[in-house]
Order: sequence, then C-alpha cells, then structure tokens
Amino acid sequence: MSREAHVRFCEGLRVKIPRSTRLHQKTVDLFRFIREHADRFSVTKMCQVLKVSRSGYYQWIKYSKSTRKIEDMNLIQKINTICHNSRRTYGSPRIHQTLLREGYHMSKKRVERLMRETGIHAMAKKKYRATTDSKHSLPVAENHLNRNLV
Repeated sequence: MSREAHVRFCEGLRVKIPRSTRLHQKTVDLFRFIREHADRFSVTKMCQVLKVSRSGYYQWIKYSKSTRKIEDMNLIQKINTICHNSRRTYGSPRIHQTLLREGYHMSKKRVERLMRETGIHAMAKKKYRATTDSKHSLPVAENHLNRNLV
C-alpha cells in the first residue's frame, strides 16, 4: 500500500458528509480506505501507517450506519427530486408540505436542516426592472420614414 494509492483513492471520493458528523473528512476517507483494503492488509498495520486509531476505526464500522442517517439519506434524495421537479422554486415550507402529502412524516425543521447541510435552496425570482427611460430631455431622432406608429 503506497501513499500514492491512498491519495488517488481520496481524490476519487466526492461524497458530501454533513457537518453534524464529528469526524473530519480526512479521517472518514482513511477509514473507507482501510475498509476497502482490509482483505489484503492487516487493519492494525494500516491504522499505524495512516496514523489513525484502531479503536476509532472499529467504532466507525460499528456505528456508521444508524437508521436515522439512512432515513436522512433517503429524505435528501426525495428533497432533491422535489426541488428539481419544481425548477428550484420550492423552499423548505413547500417541500415539507409536499413530503407530508406523499406520506413522509417529519418536522419542518428537519427538512430545513437537511436542505442546509446539502446546500439545497430555492432560487429567488428576479424582480422586474424597467430598462427604458422615456422621461428624459434628450433629443429624439427624426422620423425620416414618416411612419405613424400608433
């Protein structure tokens, strides 16, 4: 196991982990690397080489998939679908109402938290702005074609 292999592995990961997790992204990447290579190398040796605690690795394996996290991941996918279908016009209140209508039962604050952690937000509609200033004192071009446009 070389350092270059570890760097290539870490660069290949593009997983967004919510801030609520206590482990740093680097530590989670190292634990994933150890899990994927546990059949070829000793877990103890890999933990020593990568400078992470073996007990921390085993705790991460044991508690990494709670039912709440699994539910949150499913809800995030559903929220993404609803947001995409609404052309990013729905905020957390409307997404919450849509989820309630579809049979998901959770608080609005949970929807807000999941949207905040994943970076999903509604796009505000741009305000109409008139770009023509017809109340000016500048000279107007002559009507050379003698057209009467009414």
